[in-house]
Amino acid sequence: MNTKVGIIKGEKEDEIRIKEAAEFIKAGGTVAFPTETVYGLGADALNAEAVEKIFKAKGRPQDNPLIIHVASKNIEAYAKEIPEVANRLIEKFWPGPLTIILRKKDIIPNVTSANLDSIGIRMPDNQIARKLIEFSNTTIAAPSANISGRPSPTDFQRCIEDLDGKIDYILGGDQSDIGVESTIVDCTINPPMVLRPGGITLEMLREIDSRIEIDKAIMQKPNKDLKPKAPGMKYRHYAPNAKVTIILGERKKTVEKIKEMVHYNIENSKKVCILTVEENAKEYTEGISIILGSGKELSTVARSLFEALRKCDDLKADVILAEGYEEKGFGVAIMNRLNKAAGFDVIEV
Repeated sequence: MNTKVGIIKGEKEDEIRIKEAAEFIKAGGTVAFPTETVYGLGADALNAEAVEKIFKAKGRPQDNPLIIHVASKNIEAYAKEIPEVANRLIEKFWPGPLTIILRKKDIIPNVTSANLDSIGIRMPDNQIARKLIEFSNTTIAAPSANISGRPSPTDFQRCIEDLDGKIDYILGGDQSDIGVESTIVDCTINPPMVLRPGGITLEMLREIDSRIEIDKAIMQKPNKDLKPKAPGMKYRHYAPNAKVTIILGERKKTVEKIKEMVHYNIENSKKVCILTVEENAKEYTEGISIILGSGKELSTVARSLFEALRKCDDLKADVILAEGYEEKGFGVAIMNRLNKAAGFDVIEV
């Protein structure tokens, strides 16, 4: 398959390229496209054969449900019922990095929902993504635009790296603003439950409903028999080629432990990358320090995380040592992704 690449440059959207991409969606093809969270790999969510192509291109397990993306808050065509709390969340956070799980209507094929009776729905806060959905005249099913299990792409060049020759079209825009996938809230239960943390934090959600909790299972190693209601709940995700270990604890102890581990691995002829924040970077005199952002502004860390993991692969690292974060605010989403990348290999100090 020859993958076509259309790059949108400058602030003014190039509608020609977006319409070109939409024609592939209409014809049952697959298109990588930018969103504010990460790049997505889209197909017509209502076309079972088209959706199958997503799973094939990514090597994605069939029991891992997809999210459908819409260009309007009017979702009655896809959801059997929309509870009042879901309406309040939609009004507050759409368009934006929030996916809401609702009971699906039969118009959604089983392959899209992984044979569940529910579906995740999101309205992206990215004009290119919404234009693509509008021009395609359908809802677009889209997981992240990467090989399954790899770090999600926040830049179209990474989509090319993973999917060139496997999909029809790559629509290249700017780098993703948020850098981690959307928060997923299950509104089929009362009170709602967070099934994946993301750019909308628990604290923000609780402004709408103070009873909302995070499913404790998502911060633990998943059971092999788990039937996931949301993407990313069951399988190892976001993993670079190198082994990732998280070091978690008070700042000074974390830094000292990482320095000790770096030295040991270098002594054993291993190439070591350290995922650190700018406040700590000067502490490391051995290994390759990759600065994610500021520990005082964790949104900067989230924005850089997946690209940093991919950079470790570019550098052919053998070992990746990552500083851990307190699980509150944006730290919950960062630790969720790091835990998945590390296979829950955490050293507490």
